[in-house]
Amino acid sequence: MIRVLIAASSEIMRTGLEALLATYPGLVTVGRWHEIASLAPQVEAQQPDIVLAEIESPDDDTLATLEALVDGLHAPAFVILTDDPYGVWAAELLRTGVQAILPRQAHASEIVTAIEAAAAGLVVLQRDTIESLLPLLSSAPRALPDSSHQALTPREIEVLSMLAEGFGNKTIAWRLGISEHTVKFHLSSIFSKLNASSRTEAVTLGIRQGLIMV
Repeated sequence: MIRVLIAASSEIMRTGLEALLATYPGLVTVGRWHEIASLAPQVEAQQPDIVLAEIESPDDDTLATLEALVDGLHAPAFVILTDDPYGVWAAELLRTGVQAILPRQAHASEIVTAIEAAAAGLVVLQRDTIESLLPLLSSAPRALPDSSHQALTPREIEVLSMLAEGFGNKTIAWRLGISEHTVKFHLSSIFSKLNASSRTEAVTLGIRQGLIMV
């Protein structure tokens, strides 16, 4: 049974999503909330596997809140329904650790599939979203590491692999038995060695160079 916490500003949206989940026996709604900004106590109280959140258009405060929630030790996976599932905002949402991004008009089957996939640790994006991200990743070409660059250490490859799975810093620290400070040190080193400016770009470069498999 996948436990889902619904977060949406509209009562109609909250009710509709709860009714949708009720039609699938493998899903159960454990709570409903009206905003992302004050969601942390609800996540702590309900301990959901998934947060299904509707966001009209992400702003910097929303992104910061999501990043803090995703970095929790036993953080849920986030499935986001938004008016703007493309381009820069999609990249920023992925950077926070969000695992699934869908347009608000997504079909019921797409939402349920995304919930199930995110609960299994997968990242879910529609084809249009992926295509909108490609120019962002290629708009500022970066040279691949050459012989003058240091290779990633085995530990850094472990951290990079966990980034690809969508884990936040706290979860990586817990799984590897190291401090968050050490995780941040490894991330800084990874970004430097791969010449990457974000988690998403580091994962993309890691995949291209055969450092990690997804």
